[in-house]
Parts: sequence; C-alpha cells; structure tokens
Amino acid sequence: MSNQNFILILSGIIGVISGLAAVILKQGVHAIQNFLTEGFYVEYANFMYIIYPIIGIAAAFLIGKFLFKDVGGHGIPDVLFTISKKQSLIPRVKTYSRVITSALTVGFGGSVGLEAPMLVTGSAIGSNIGVLVHLNSKKRTLLIGCGAAGAISAIFGAPIGAVIFAIEVILMEISTASFIPLLIASVMGSLTSMLLIGEDSVFNFNLQEEFRAAHMPYYLLLGIFCGIVSLYFSKAVVRTEKIMEGLESQTIRILYGGAMLGFMLFFFPPIYGEGYDTLNLLIDGNSNQLLEKSPFFSAIDNPYMILIFLALIILIKPIASALTLSAGGSGGIFAPSLYVGGLVGFLFAFGKNMLGIHIPLPLAHFTLVAMCGVMAGVQHAPLSAIFLIAEITGGYELFVPLMFVSAISYITTTYYQKDSLYIQQLKEKGRQLPETKDQELLDMIDISHVIERDLLPIHPESKLKDLIDLVKISKRNIFPVVDENKILRGIITLDDIRDIMFDLEKQENTQIRSLMHSPPEILLATENMQKAMDKFEKSGAWNLPVVEDGRYLGFVSKSRIFNSYRKRLIRQRQD
Repeated sequence: MSNQNFILILSGIIGVISGLAAVILKQGVHAIQNFLTEGFYVEYANFMYIIYPIIGIAAAFLIGKFLFKDVGGHGIPDVLFTISKKQSLIPRVKTYSRVITSALTVGFGGSVGLEAPMLVTGSAIGSNIGVLVHLNSKKRTLLIGCGAAGAISAIFGAPIGAVIFAIEVILMEISTASFIPLLIASVMGSLTSMLLIGEDSVFNFNLQEEFRAAHMPYYLLLGIFCGIVSLYFSKAVVRTEKIMEGLESQTIRILYGGAMLGFMLFFFPPIYGEGYDTLNLLIDGNSNQLLEKSPFFSAIDNPYMILIFLALIILIKPIASALTLSAGGSGGIFAPSLYVGGLVGFLFAFGKNMLGIHIPLPLAHFTLVAMCGVMAGVQHAPLSAIFLIAEITGGYELFVPLMFVSAISYITTTYYQKDSLYIQQLKEKGRQLPETKDQELLDMIDISHVIERDLLPIHPESKLKDLIDLVKISKRNIFPVVDENKILRGIITLDDIRDIMFDLEKQENTQIRSLMHSPPEILLATENMQKAMDKFEKSGAWNLPVVEDGRYLGFVSKSRIFNSYRKRLIRQRQD
C-alpha cells in the first residue's frame, strides 16, 4: 500500500472516531441540561442557575486536574501552539478528557461552546493515531486537521465548512494532495453523526424569503457593526481573563468566576450553555419567548425591551464566556462568537424594522449573516464563516451577503487588531507563533544544535605571544577571551593584531586585556532562532558568541544556520 493510500484510510478512521466523540459530547451535554432544567417552576429555576455554574466549573476543574492531569481552558490556541512548537504531539489524555470536562462545564450552564473541546479531542485522536503508526510531524499535523474537520462536521453537519475551517485556522496552508484526506475525514464525521442521532442540525429552520439586492446597503452597515462588535468581543474576553488571572488562587477564581456567571444567568437565562436554542427562537421569529424565563423582564410586554435585553446580552456574553474558561471550565469561544453574531443581526434588523424606514428587513437573513460576520471578525476566518453558515442554511441563497458582510467585518476588525482572538490569547501567555513559513522553519532549529566549539579561547591576562601560538594552530580568525570561570570577557579577531603580531617587543609586553573588545551582539542559549537572526541582521556580523548565565559556550555563524535551514527545507519538501 502506498503512503498516500494509507493516509486516506487513516483519515476515514479518524473522521469516524471524531464524529463518534462529538455525538457522545452533544448527547451528554443535552442529557445534563435536561436533567437540571426540565420540570422546574420558572420562579424557582432561576435561583438554581446561580448555583449550577459553580458546581459545573468546580467539578470540571477537579476532575481535569486530579484525574486526567489536563485542566480545561481554551482549546484551539493550545492546538495551534502544539503544531507550531511541539511537533504536533498532543497528549493522549486529551482524546477523552475534554469530552468529560466540557460536558460538565456546559451542561451546568457554562457560557461557552463545545466546538473547541471537540476540536481538541479530534485533533488529539489524529495526533495519537499518527504516533501509533510512526508518522512524521508533517503527517501528524495533517491528521490533526482531519480530526478537527471530522469533529466540526459532526457538530454542525457542514462538511465543507469544516474542511475550510481546518485549513484556515488549524493548518494555515495545505497542498492539493493533503486536501483529499480532510474531505474524507469531514464526510465520515458528518455521516457518523447522521447515523447515530439523525439529520437534525444545530439550527433547524427553512428560509422563507429570497435575497434582495436592495438590502445590500444595510448589509454594508451590518458588516461594519459586526466588525465593531468583534473588536469588543475579543477585548472583553482578553481583559476579563487577565483580571481573573490576577486573583490569588484557583479556588478564588472558581468561586468568584462561578458566582458572577451564576448571577448573569439569573438575570439573563439565554446565555445558559451554548445558546443555540436562543438563536433558533430568533430565526423562527419567536423573540418574545426570550423574556419568559427572566424574573425581571418576563412581565414587560414591550418590543423595545427586547432590544435592550438583547443589547445587554451582547455586552455580557463575552465576559460570561471568559469567566467560565478562566475560572477553570472547559470550552471555547467558537459558539459564543456565533451566538453574539446572531443577536447582533437580529437586533440590527428588528430595530430597523421598528423604525419603519424604507423596506423591511428579513430577521432570519440578518441573524444568520451577522453570525458569519462576527465569526469572521473574532476568529479571522472569513472563508470558514461563509461556508459554515451557507451549509447551515441548506443552500446558497445568502451566499452574496455572507461574502460581503464577512469581508467588511474582517476588514474593520483587522484595521484595528491584526491578530485573531486565538493568537491574542497565546501572546498573553508569552507564546509566539511564527507568522511566515521562514519563521516556522527557523523556529525548528535549536540554537544549541548549531553552536561551533572549535574556536580557541584565551585568558584576558595572557600575552600577545600566547595568542600568536594559538593563531598558528587555529583554523578560525576569532578568539574568545574567557577567564578562569568560563565567563566571556570579550573577543579578539585576527584583524585586531595583524599590524603588531610580528613585533617581538609587543608580543612580550602587550596583554590580551588591552586588545580585546566587546562582540557586536551576544546570543543567549535560551533564545529562539528568529531572535538570533534579528541580532545578526542588526549587527551585520557573521559570527556571534553564545552564553548561558554569562558562561561562554561557543559561537554561532550565519553560514551554519543557513546550512541547517536548507537541510530542513529539503527534508520538509521530501515529506
């Protein structure tokens, strides 16, 4: 069997297993939510909402920490970092740990989505199957993408959108040959979900109205609005997480975060869990039902109150999601970004229709298109958003406004904020991802592997004649000046002594200390290769010394780095 056919078989297997895991997670969450919320009197259920998040987050954290040794949090940024920095080796425990911890988190009201935990699970399945059959890191990365595509496809029933998401967010770039395994994994994930739980989608509706070109000016305004909301969403999440990280201990974070989330649920029940039921109500035109479970808004029969209620949820939802994750819960911001986008679109169209200006806007269309716009802005994945929503609608009736709004939202967001929320979260933790293929290859080169140790050192108290003796046997023209404690004091080059090296009197009387000078830059053994190349570029040098805690280790040359880079580039093309 050829290597390519073997990968195709593995991609199908990974798609089936990822789809099965997605079904287990979805059904588990629904079972928990039904058990906790069904049969309650409305006036009593809200008080339980205050307690549920603390229980769910605490259980998820304790099980993750002590049983699985895998605490929740954001999933997609961790997968991106693993691909970039850890050779696509995802711990085996992640193949099942996030299924349990995220089910507890979301089932008990955590205001996050299941897509990120499911994507981590699918990615872990792909990575560990790759390890099991002894594939290299590049092939493991492809299988991670297959797992992600299978999981997303199983959740949304959108195989094309799942493939685009795997390419746009997880893999960043891909060849035509690698595209086929993603397709197979995505289809198998979707089929597995359909066979086990039927063809019911996350969103159940039929578009009744046709797209009209006369609505395009409003879609332009909607795109700008989605971009602004995307910026707020990202900044609110990052800021809230930063505040939570400043708390003293994890116990305090669980108590504070769970309590604040509980009170948010008490006043605004629609933010309980993923929130897709709320979007279905809006799309079906049953917005009045949103107020029924709220103890303070249910008695108010006023359409303007719906606008205020939805506007407050838009502001609160990102904070609620960040509280859930930073307190110790497991989940992601994929679903919250779709949720907020749907509310934005409905609020925009509903508010405009209430004013009675110009032509009325279809609420379902604007709700769906705004979901695409906010997802494109928050995740910087416009293509994924377009195809995902297009497939969810059951056709391409809204393809033109989806493309237009996602582009406007993306442009608006990136004008003020270059990085997606995932990249921002990594940077907040001090984790930098390579922005180009060159940086990725450079980051794969460990500075300790290119250190040259054949340069002959000399003591600062030595004489010039001692250096002349080294010149006779050395094949290099640089001599590090190192004291008895191996501390680098300076360097001397052959050019520094060329004019005096044959003067016998100076050979006897001149100390090395008087001839040495500081190197143009010093490399640290802990630095990555990108920073090392920046120092080479800044100094214009071809050789720089490497130190660790002040102790001299050797030199690194540009030519050695280029040679290592070339070998890795050739090896990667061969793979």
